[in-house]
Amino acid sequence: MAPNPSSSHSDVSHSRIRPNAGRIRRTAAAAVAGLSVVALLSACSYGSKSDDKPAAAPAAGSATGAKLSADTVKIGYFANLTHGTPLVGLQEGLFQKELGATQIKTQVFNAGPAEIEALNAGSIDIGWIGPSPAINGYTKSDGQSLKIIGGSASGGVKLVVNPAKVTSLDDLKGKKIATPQLGNTQDVALLNYLAGKGFKVDAASGAGDVSVVRTDNKVTPDAYKQGSIDGAWVPEPTASKLVTLGAKVLLNEKDVWPDKKFVITNIIVSQKFLKEHPDVVEAVLRGSVNTNAFIKANPDKAKADANEAIKKEAGNALEPAVLDPAWADIDFLDDPLASTLQSEADHAVTAGLLKKPSLNGIYDLTLLNKVLGAKGQPALADAGLGTK
Repeated sequence: MAPNPSSSHSDVSHSRIRPNAGRIRRTAAAAVAGLSVVALLSACSYGSKSDDKPAAAPAAGSATGAKLSADTVKIGYFANLTHGTPLVGLQEGLFQKELGATQIKTQVFNAGPAEIEALNAGSIDIGWIGPSPAINGYTKSDGQSLKIIGGSASGGVKLVVNPAKVTSLDDLKGKKIATPQLGNTQDVALLNYLAGKGFKVDAASGAGDVSVVRTDNKVTPDAYKQGSIDGAWVPEPTASKLVTLGAKVLLNEKDVWPDKKFVITNIIVSQKFLKEHPDVVEAVLRGSVNTNAFIKANPDKAKADANEAIKKEAGNALEPAVLDPAWADIDFLDDPLASTLQSEADHAVTAGLLKKPSLNGIYDLTLLNKVLGAKGQPALADAGLGTK
């Protein structure tokens, strides 16, 4: 979600979509009525599938030599590049090294709502997920279901357009721009950006000066080829896939954020699991921190690992023309970039999709900062959202 000087975006609570003025197309109205807010605030993946399986065989003991309190930890994530930390860390055995005899079971998801439901049901304990479903999962449960315990990735989102139809941001009026899903992270970002530029768009229907067309990432390339959309505000690797089809990058979302950083992937945990097995959660966080360090030190190997994991999970590896620019645009980091989560929530409110919620208490960075402290690294901040 792009922060504009003229708009903001803060929390996501028990939120319901606000009624919008103007006439809403029947299909959009049906979508709004039929989908829960959890579904509206999902993060979308590219070609992933649902799965549940054990990871590599566990080692005899953890890296610390201690037996941990749980025999198994169930981890969820998407098979896409913005979830590179679990893709690479599992492939390299970096999580298992920290967990020792605690077995890892993984489940791959296509969208955020399903992962939140799995976390609430106890089907997974820890997950990598986008900001909007994390916000919504927390607020829909009155702050009882999850905690954000660490960051994972920033960036990897672009506005790409048909250069024959759009040559500048001023050309967006009257054009059809796709986003992955009504109310998802990129949808709110586009709505917020358009509002900041003075364009009027009905958030629920997508109708207005610019037509916002909600299109699944897997369908977007075909929609672009058929000419039914003129561009898309989408995450990687969909953005780079469109570029291989002739689209041009009109805007990198990094460029509208302070310091060019904004959260795209967080680590969440069930509050129940965090309370009962803090040692296991700490081990997973050590694995995440070590994986992010590995990615920085070995970018080519990490990129190959991520692509191999995507091939295993989704059935097809990404071609170099898509993989290389997509991977290069994502920053893997431990910092949850908490202030940008607050902004992303504020943008959803400004867009008219949500009532203002409270994010107080959504973060618990205690274990992450313990892990970082043991490595001599500074503590990371929760932007005042670590306590209720």
